[in-house]
Amino acid sequence: MPTREARTTWTGGLQDGSGVVELVSSGLATFDVSFPKRTAEEANGATSPEELIAAAHSACYSMALSAGIAAAGGTPESLVVEAVVRLGPDPAGGFRIADIAITVRGKVQGLDEAGFVAAAEGAKVGCPVSKALTGTTITLDAALA
Repeated sequence: MPTREARTTWTGGLQDGSGVVELVSSGLATFDVSFPKRTAEEANGATSPEELIAAAHSACYSMALSAGIAAAGGTPESLVVEAVVRLGPDPAGGFRIADIAITVRGKVQGLDEAGFVAAAEGAKVGCPVSKALTGTTITLDAALA
């Protein structure tokens, strides 16, 4: 199976330092990261591990749901998936991913609302990123558009 690589180069301390995340496998992009921006309400031009996890989860979930719809006898026309990853305090100290909320709206032929929601629930537990995040509360809001 394929592997993918990303690299972060960090300079300085936690509060005054910053880094650059590079998508090594694809070579498509580099992103600035900083701890103060990570914990602020506004990202101000920097990404965070949580945003990168949200991107990975929404992409993975979209693929899993597309497969699930087809397995249930439907044909996906379009899926819009949003994943919101929330950083929160860890009772043991430091921070943790508090929860992830997935919202999906789909245009699908051949499935009714119940069939779509069933496929969406299956994708929530079946996508590899969801599996990697076992132990994190993942909620789902799924509906046909």
